[in-house]
Amino acid sequence: MAPMVGEMGMICRRFKPHILMVLIHVGYMIMYLITDAAFSHGMNPHIFVTYRHVLGGLVMFPFAYFLERKVRPKMTLALFFEMFLLSLVGVSLTLNMYFASLEYTSPTFGTSMINVVASLTFVIPVALRLEALDARNARGIAKVVGTLISLAGVMTMTLYKGPEVRSWKGAPIHLNRSNSVHENWIKGPILAGASCISWSLWYIRQAFTLKKYPAQLSLTAWINLIGGAQSAAFTVLIQHKPAAWSIAFNNIDFWSIVYAGVVCSGITIFIQLWCTEQRGPVFVTMFNPLGAVLTALQSYFLLGERLHMGRILGAVVVIIGLYLVLWGKEGDQNHIKFQEKSDLTNDELQGCQLQQGTSKRDVP
Repeated sequence: MAPMVGEMGMICRRFKPHILMVLIHVGYMIMYLITDAAFSHGMNPHIFVTYRHVLGGLVMFPFAYFLERKVRPKMTLALFFEMFLLSLVGVSLTLNMYFASLEYTSPTFGTSMINVVASLTFVIPVALRLEALDARNARGIAKVVGTLISLAGVMTMTLYKGPEVRSWKGAPIHLNRSNSVHENWIKGPILAGASCISWSLWYIRQAFTLKKYPAQLSLTAWINLIGGAQSAAFTVLIQHKPAAWSIAFNNIDFWSIVYAGVVCSGITIFIQLWCTEQRGPVFVTMFNPLGAVLTALQSYFLLGERLHMGRILGAVVVIIGLYLVLWGKEGDQNHIKFQEKSDLTNDELQGCQLQQGTSKRDVP
């Protein structure tokens, strides 16, 4: 029994980042359900973004203050400016542009664009030589092919319907969605594309900021508080009705803000920062297509929405592509560990040689 428990513990430690990323997207899946109901109820998306991140920052602040008191670097003007830019591209700019794009396009188009983030986060670091890619190696090829396969799977889920699968009769939840979309297929795609580029840059910049400020709890609190303030300034410019900021404590609007703020803006960003530090931004974003799969399952079994074969086929393709990328990334981790061991061995040999040389000189 004991060896089995020990083996399970080793597996959990090895795949801890993978497990955490899956749990993150389960949390996002729940958030999509709650916020869908809140937006259908009439809540302003930009006000939701503001309240969500302010609450996330306030929740994470005490944990950051007490738990990272000894490891938190001193705040400087340059470091604060970097956090300001990180919050701008990751919170206020990205999310507000994304929600604005939905007003001019469709939810289907928006879903497909979100999942382009994973591909962009792979392509940009490779182009800037921040991500290792050996096209002659099987694992390097797997990362490229897996990224393309995942993107093809997501696009299949979004754009190809196929034959309809009978809806789940036992679905417990039914939402009345508003279909009022003011279509503008020039302005909408530009906003969606810009939000995806901004989102990708956010994931990439996290790795650089963590090297200068290796305190994930504190960085999470800063990103939320600064991003919430930026979003508030933007929302005030476009929302001139003070009544829109009023949230009742007994309806879905309030609970969607609480859940999204605590779980998705607080805990989730902290876990993402940890996973980025451990495995890099490409690893984190390659789980984004998994969110599309989970959302499709949620829509079918919980909301009773009609499911098409295109979404099922696309989900299978996404999983295959995700597996290929993770297999390729595992090769990167093994290479890093091998390099660390090689460097350690070389240092030990040099130390022994210096010690032997000193001993010979001391002999009369």
